[in-house]
Formats: sequence, structure tokens, C-alpha cells
Amino acid sequence: MRYPMRMDRHSEFTEAALPFAGSLLVAHPSLLDPNFKRSVILLTAHSDEGSLGIVVNRPLGQTLGEFDLKLSGSDLAAVPLYQGGPVSDDKLILVAWKWTPEEGSFKLYFGIDEEKARLLQAEDSGFQLRGFIGHSGWTEGQLDAEIEEGAWVTSALMPEIESLGGDAVWRLMLHRDSPQMGLLADEPDDPSLN
Repeated sequence: MRYPMRMDRHSEFTEAALPFAGSLLVAHPSLLDPNFKRSVILLTAHSDEGSLGIVVNRPLGQTLGEFDLKLSGSDLAAVPLYQGGPVSDDKLILVAWKWTPEEGSFKLYFGIDEEKARLLQAEDSGFQLRGFIGHSGWTEGQLDAEIEEGAWVTSALMPEIESLGGDAVWRLMLHRDSPQMGLLADEPDDPSLN
């Protein structure tokens, strides 16, 4: 599936904003569920029927060639792998994306096969390929309820999801748009270390 999206460089976090496909979900610092603690999720689908996304800040330190030895000698061998979420954590999802800052756009191909990944890579070197093990999913109304409860904040896409990993992108997003959230993000896990 292809999802062209617009970047909104000047938007700010809002805890009550409703999500939409192409937005980022940033875990609130108080969200302690180990599946989503300090996660940043690219929401790829959101409708009345449910929501789907992938965690973009959990690199596995492994490549597609290391994960699947059949691809170890292929042109996809160096594609980095990420933990996409707790749903279907035995499935690989290939994703290609491309930022076009001058146009303010983000093109996303989600759930593509190896052939499509190779074609995109050959046609346009600007596409970044990623592999995600599993995904994140919510049933009808579940994500909206979690946002209303304060578990997530929403944000516009930002190019840093491409270059930063782990907690760094999570902290950056919280600091960038909400000083109060940034302070919460900097709290140590163990309060005695304060």
C-alpha cells in the first residue's frame, strides 16, 4: 500500500488530538506497558474499525540478511530491522519511505514484498527501506480511548525518525513540542536517582 503524507513542520503535541494515518503516536512518559514504554509509533491506518502502526524507534541491531539467510547475499541484506510491535511478532513487514522536504511530503509504502522493495530501491535511491518484526494494533475505538486517557500524545511526522533510534527520538519529540513533557521524559526510572 502507498500512503503519500504531508509533513506539518509547525504542529505541536496535543494530548487530546485525534490520530490519523500518517501521524506519530508518542508514548506518554507515564505509559509503563513494556510493549510501548518510550515508543514512537508511525500510524499507518486509523478508521472506525481500528488502527495499525509500527514502532519506529526500536532497532534490533540486526539486518534482513542476518534475519533471513536466504537474503544474506541479496541487495536487501543490509536493510535494518526494528521491533514493530507485539502483534504478529513472527511476521516481517517491509516498509519503504521517502522524505521530500522541499515539497513537505512523506511517501510511505507499507507491507511491500521483496520485489517491490528492490524496484523502489532501483528507481529512486531516496527511499529508505526498513524491516519490522510485528506491528501494533488497536481494535475499534481502543486507540481513541487510550489517547483520551493520556497514554499517547500525537505529533506530525518528523525526519528524525529516520536517523535517531531508541529513547533519543522519543525524548527529542517530547522536548521539541512540549517542555512539560520533556521534563517528564528526563525523569530517571528510579526516583531515588533524582
